[in-house]
Amino acid sequence: MLWQAFKKVRKNKGSAGVDRVSIQDFESDLNNNLYKLWNRLASGSYFPPMVKEVIIPKGRGKTRSLGIPTVGDRICQQVIKDIIEPRLEKEFSDQSYGYRPLISAHQALENVRDNTRKFAWIIDLDISKFFDNMAHSKLMLALDKHIEENWIKVYIKRWLEVSKLKTTGEIQEPLGKGTPQGGVISPLLANLYLHYTLDKWMELHFPDIPLVRYADDIIIHCRTESQAKFVLSKVQSRLQKCNLSANSEKTKIVYCKDYRRKETGKLVQFDFLGFSFKPCLRKSSKGGVFLGRECTVSKSNYSSMVKEIRDLKFHCRTEITIEDIANLLNPKIRGWIQYFEKFSKGSLKNVFHRLHNRLAKWILNKYKRFRRSRRKAFDYLRKIRKHYPYLFYHWQVGYALV
Repeated sequence: MLWQAFKKVRKNKGSAGVDRVSIQDFESDLNNNLYKLWNRLASGSYFPPMVKEVIIPKGRGKTRSLGIPTVGDRICQQVIKDIIEPRLEKEFSDQSYGYRPLISAHQALENVRDNTRKFAWIIDLDISKFFDNMAHSKLMLALDKHIEENWIKVYIKRWLEVSKLKTTGEIQEPLGKGTPQGGVISPLLANLYLHYTLDKWMELHFPDIPLVRYADDIIIHCRTESQAKFVLSKVQSRLQKCNLSANSEKTKIVYCKDYRRKETGKLVQFDFLGFSFKPCLRKSSKGGVFLGRECTVSKSNYSSMVKEIRDLKFHCRTEITIEDIANLLNPKIRGWIQYFEKFSKGSLKNVFHRLHNRLAKWILNKYKRFRRSRRKAFDYLRKIRKHYPYLFYHWQVGYALV
């Protein structure tokens, strides 16, 4: 089991923890390292080391704090996850999509898109600092219901109570709540907590109201504005009973306006999993246009992709070739297209327009014969695309230069 867990951890990659041992370092003495973990796990003497805080950008100038376990600790967490995940999967709701095997974000998005055609209102629910506020006592009660082995619950309790080494050098204790974002087992525990906090509770009290949840990103569909306000007040009360709260700034009620829905003066757009759902004009098969709804890349994610291109600063690197730039960018481009073009072909046109501008800058810096002429640089880039249509991934799928 440890060997299988190690292969999964290695596949997921990730950085070193507080011990500064990378996956490659761990693998250099693999047999001995796995034996030590097995010996401690099997004897009950395994105590997880503290997690290392890593700060990542969250968007809009905000950041998120992750707690990165050591490689050995991630392997141990993976072992326990492999044991309990099949049991918990049998209990989870069909409306829960996040961090579950063989279930994708696209399925959640498709469900939301279909529901907005049937339901005129949605509650865009944001839970304030969910991973920091999840009550350990309530989570252990949920585990007691499904896990018989005491040794598994002992280790989970130890992982919940592990300290965090902050970037400032301070040591932060969990104080009976929270689970480190970045741990292997954390998403599974979070799903279990929200299963009883919301999924099961909604099935019992509002069985006719669809809920779509991807981890702690939640959309609740309602028929009327008054129903949405009533359900939101009940959900807020439920969250408080479970030691959680709705983020008042981000939680909102949205009107899914289209050609059938005539109310005005309402908020009509919301974001979910990187996509924006908003009204737009569409061509009718009978001629003319009608007001439909669009599911396309959100403004914040568009800005994030453009920032990634800008931050690479490849236009300043005259020593590299265009093949080097393609090798650098293609994994990103492939991921963007496969995720964001699921529902709207051509939605990344503006992103790639910005990319082509950067490529033109690189050409101007590298080849002095163009004499700072952007037109000549773009002509040269068009010539490259004509002769090497498979060089960049977005060229392969039909994106042309504007």
